[in-house]
Amino acid sequence: MRIGITDQQHVLRLNDQYDCSHLIVINEVPIGTLKYQTHAQHVEIMQLQIHPLHRNKGYGKAVIEQVITNAQSKPIKLTVLKNNPALGLYKRLGFTITDEDNYEYHMQTRATRS
Repeated sequence: MRIGITDQQHVLRLNDQYDCSHLIVINEVPIGTLKYQTHAQHVEIMQLQIHPLHRNKGYGKAVIEQVITNAQSKPIKLTVLKNNPALGLYKRLGFTITDEDNYEYHMQTRATRS
């Protein structure tokens, strides 16, 4: 069981809006998924998952930087579970906490790269 949410809640999060999911492939090896949507006024990152064997190699950072670049100055919004180590990555990439609930921080940044 995961801290904060149940396994069933986690599966529901994975399956929600699956059509927005994109496979992350490095050297022809799938290493994770990114789920995001571009809206009229902002970009929403709904999920970023990197397989445990490929974590801490900079892939998550590179994916987020690509989203920032493609956002073309739109704000980027995401939520992150409070116990998720990715919180530090998001802060380093310029995301700030704008709100929170019992389980998640709501974060946002503005794209600064063109």
